[in-house]
Amino acid sequence: MFITFEGIDGAGKSTQVKKLQKHLAERGLEVLVLREPGGTPVSEQIRELLLQGKEDITPVGELLLFAASRAELVQKVIVPALDEEKAVILDRFYDSTTAYQGYGRGLDLSMLGEINRIASCGRKPDLTFYLDLSPEDAMIRKFSEKSIPLAFEEEELDRMERSGLEFYTNVRRGYLQIALEEENRFVTLDATVSPQDIHDEILRALVGRFPGLGY
Repeated sequence: MFITFEGIDGAGKSTQVKKLQKHLAERGLEVLVLREPGGTPVSEQIRELLLQGKEDITPVGELLLFAASRAELVQKVIVPALDEEKAVILDRFYDSTTAYQGYGRGLDLSMLGEINRIASCGRKPDLTFYLDLSPEDAMIRKFSEKSIPLAFEEEELDRMERSGLEFYTNVRRGYLQIALEEENRFVTLDATVSPQDIHDEILRALVGRFPGLGY
């Protein structure tokens, strides 16, 4: 079982990942939770460069760094875990690349599709939960979590957060488009409702795909 969570930062992915991990573990599954970029020593170094680095990175360079991190994670961790019939829950996968580097940065979507296919070794999630939230609401949540005042200093945000509101508006538009095109895999969730309500909806979708793993 391969499940991914998507959404802009602040949508509540981490909370739902933890809830689903607990739910599946209580039903006897061995659950592996991972994040992108990250999950291997090399991928974690790439994560640091992409999110915390101060260097200017071109959109294509950014794309290829994310792809390199993904290739390491998929080949070294995800594929072996799935082959051992573990449940893998991943916070972000190639849909993030399509939304952020495609719709957000304006890179060619057909090129992205091929790079995503190569980096993921052709692996496709069984289910993808997309937590939909406006960029404005996401920013308010992030400021609150980090105790950043509204008159924040740009240096207090990570590299992706410094991309601005228009960027995130385009990213959200991308996610909604992907959800339309991948309706058999994507489950779109309203991230403004309570975490428990979101979790309940996730379980309803889960039992529809994997009978016995819901309530």
